[in-house]
Amino acid sequence: MEVDIAPQFGAELKDDFKNVNAWVSGGIAWLDDIQQFYRERSAIEKEYSAKLSALAKKYYEKKARKSSSISVGDTPTVTPGSLESASMTTWGVQLSTLESRASEHEQFAAALVSNLADPLKNLAARYEELRKCHADYAGKLEKERDGTYADLRKMKGKYDSVCQEVENRRKKIDGAFDHGKGKARNAFEQQQVEMRNVKNTYIIAINVTNKQKEMYYHEYVPELLDSLQDLSETRVTKLNSIWSLAAQLETQTLSRSNEYLKHLSAEIPRNNPLLDSMMFVRHNAGPWQEPANFQFEPSPVWLDDGSIATDDSAAVFLRNVLTKTKSSLGDHRRELDKKRKEVENARKVRQNIREGKDKRDEVEVVRAIFALQESMHEIERQKVSAETEVSTITSVVGDLSIGARNHNFKSQTFKIPTNCDLCGDRIWGLSAKGFDCRDCGYTCHSKCELKVPADCPGEQSKEEKRKLKEERQRSTHTVTSTNGTPSNSQSELPRISRSDTVNSMNTLSSGYSATAHRSISGGMSPTTEDPPEKKMAPPPVLGARRNRIVAPPPAQYIKDDGGDLPSLGGSSKATEQKGKMLYHYQQNGDGEITVPDGREVAILEADDGSGWIKVRAGAKEGLVPAAYVEVLPLTPPSSNRPDSTYSASSASLSGSVTATAGKKKGPAVAPKRGAKKLKYVEAMYDYTAQSDAEHNMSEGERFVLINMEAGDGWADVEKDGLVRSVPANYIQQV
Repeated sequence: MEVDIAPQFGAELKDDFKNVNAWVSGGIAWLDDIQQFYRERSAIEKEYSAKLSALAKKYYEKKARKSSSISVGDTPTVTPGSLESASMTTWGVQLSTLESRASEHEQFAAALVSNLADPLKNLAARYEELRKCHADYAGKLEKERDGTYADLRKMKGKYDSVCQEVENRRKKIDGAFDHGKGKARNAFEQQQVEMRNVKNTYIIAINVTNKQKEMYYHEYVPELLDSLQDLSETRVTKLNSIWSLAAQLETQTLSRSNEYLKHLSAEIPRNNPLLDSMMFVRHNAGPWQEPANFQFEPSPVWLDDGSIATDDSAAVFLRNVLTKTKSSLGDHRRELDKKRKEVENARKVRQNIREGKDKRDEVEVVRAIFALQESMHEIERQKVSAETEVSTITSVVGDLSIGARNHNFKSQTFKIPTNCDLCGDRIWGLSAKGFDCRDCGYTCHSKCELKVPADCPGEQSKEEKRKLKEERQRSTHTVTSTNGTPSNSQSELPRISRSDTVNSMNTLSSGYSATAHRSISGGMSPTTEDPPEKKMAPPPVLGARRNRIVAPPPAQYIKDDGGDLPSLGGSSKATEQKGKMLYHYQQNGDGEITVPDGREVAILEADDGSGWIKVRAGAKEGLVPAAYVEVLPLTPPSSNRPDSTYSASSASLSGSVTATAGKKKGPAVAPKRGAKKLKYVEAMYDYTAQSDAEHNMSEGERFVLINMEAGDGWADVEKDGLVRSVPANYIQQV
């Protein structure tokens, strides 16, 4: 019987290996029933028709019990009812033939054992071995998949730990004294570079894992299912040949039952192996949904997005990763093509065996094909990973390997202490393994290899290598140790004078320090300061711009040197901490108070990291933004004169002068925690920021609204922890 549609398990059943494997295993185990049938029949043949009738009845019962399992498996999605597979139907014909031949010749018993039972047992054992190979390979694929998932989780954990280390380094900057801030800042920046590299590795690992997952569900497992289908159909083909042989033996031996055997012989060829497969597919095909792709998960302690970092340090790392991966990709492709040709040749040999043109053992050929395919699979996984890495990097930053002057590195174990030309640390002891360039003599740790810029000057003489070494070491030490500050720090900017710890506490939470702005040497005098045409965000911290994510240390971390800084919450008026309003603040919600510019206030509660402090102005108490208040130094109480209304600080000068020129506008203030529900706005048009005080916007992008009526056509919004300005007519509240 011809089959119009040849089913493929891989395309129809997807990730249903356990069900298919159980079905194939049942079919192979069924061979043992058949060969046992012939053995028992051999013994019963001697007892003639009585025993033969009992045997036929026995296997009719077995057939009834196993008919559903053999036809459609143990857990079909559609019950077969009274339908049976083609093999079970053929088997039923054979049993009915047996019932019609109640009296057979005694000579037939020996032929049943030697020509039918023993070959069936041998075939069942060999097919079972092949099936176990498939099961082991399926387990290996699943283990590889789970290993890839586990590696991704480990990389996620590593990324989280690196982000935590960045946060720890940042905290050390806040707690460091002046002489140690440069060193702490350098360590913080180095740790950020490491964090971005680990992040890139994590994103690459996500893409690799997703690609491996795709290959697992769309190629590896479907190919394995197709192979199991082929094994099952091969078993049915061999079983047909055994049955045909049994029919021939009976034809030669039992002439009186010739008509029955002719009918049986006519029925057996109708058992096309594809019929069993088609019935199994139709009764087991069900809905299947591919698992979702993995996505980038930001660290809970470091706000970040899923884009690959492309700064200079990250570009160096990506270039080196790209170069190494591209060099191995060509080898993988050539080796994969070679393996594919070997598999195709082995399949041609098997086809010749089926057509009778080759006398080799088909099972051994199948074993060889399976081994070749397994080897090809290993190479293909490596190639897929390499291609994914290359495409991931080039899609973001392009082919960085073009024009790169890569170092000709050679792996070394340094027996003599040597300095790393990248980080300046010693390559010695536990870190003795590293690399050196055969051409220019560049040396680095193994961990630093992927961070080395591709700027090899080419082959150098011994003297030139020595000079290059001295220059690199000098440059490294200049970057990491000059006054404890990186050499690329913005030395041209005016120095920032040190303020007391209470002031720094009150200003850190909002990202803007009024006292720091006034203490910049060479800064503009308040008397000559013109109001800006456009509302600007608070001045950025000097140096490279970075998003400030975590709040500053709470008040309990302020060092109390023997009572120099008394508690802000004291009840005695003589020890109250005083402050002066730098800007006029208008009450916007419950718990806040309105305080004019220049008004002296008593600080009742210090900033707890929210950006707000509680003050008393006259008889009123309430919250005002910490960035609007300058904390005044404590002065001992005097009973000889009243409190002075004059302050020698630059803040009082600023307040008095600007009061005549116009009221100063304070920096934008983030909403109090829990004070009121946040309001959101949505960008109606795209907008490109013209300065660091503005946000970029894309149409449909959402922001937290801080102040919609900032004046002169601008609004204050917050994104990623930064409060900046955008055109008010470009946004709408949602």
